[in-house]
Amino acid sequence: MDWLDAPALWWLAAAALLAAIELVVPGVFLVFLAFAAAVTGVFSLLFPDLPLWGQAISFAAWAGVAVAVGGRWYRDFGPASADPLLNDRAARLLGDVVTVTVAIEGGRGRVRVGDSEWPAAGPDLPSGARARIIAAQNGVLTIEPILIAE
Repeated sequence: MDWLDAPALWWLAAAALLAAIELVVPGVFLVFLAFAAAVTGVFSLLFPDLPLWGQAISFAAWAGVAVAVGGRWYRDFGPASADPLLNDRAARLLGDVVTVTVAIEGGRGRVRVGDSEWPAAGPDLPSGARARIIAAQNGVLTIEPILIAE
């Protein structure tokens, strides 16, 4: 059997190449494609008469399965972060004390957070009042007034 005429060997070579690239390039995606290519290569060895369209369907199906399973695994058991709120600026603001810049009337207004202003929701407060951020959803900060004793 000439190796140039053996699609199974091409699939296995592609799997090895994708796995090697995964080791060199940061990120985690090519490993799923390497898995799919390896499984397709094994199928091509087991079923040497498998046509090219069958191989392509096998690769696409196994790639989809691998990406779905891998994505679920990384979501559930992914690496722990030293700062899980790193990219969630609104969540990092919880507990901060802010100043009302546009009076909160009818439950809506604006507050100053650092050097910017954010939309805010909460009880009616006059401009200049101090409040604490208790929640953040869809870019709107929910605040509560700070009592004088605090």
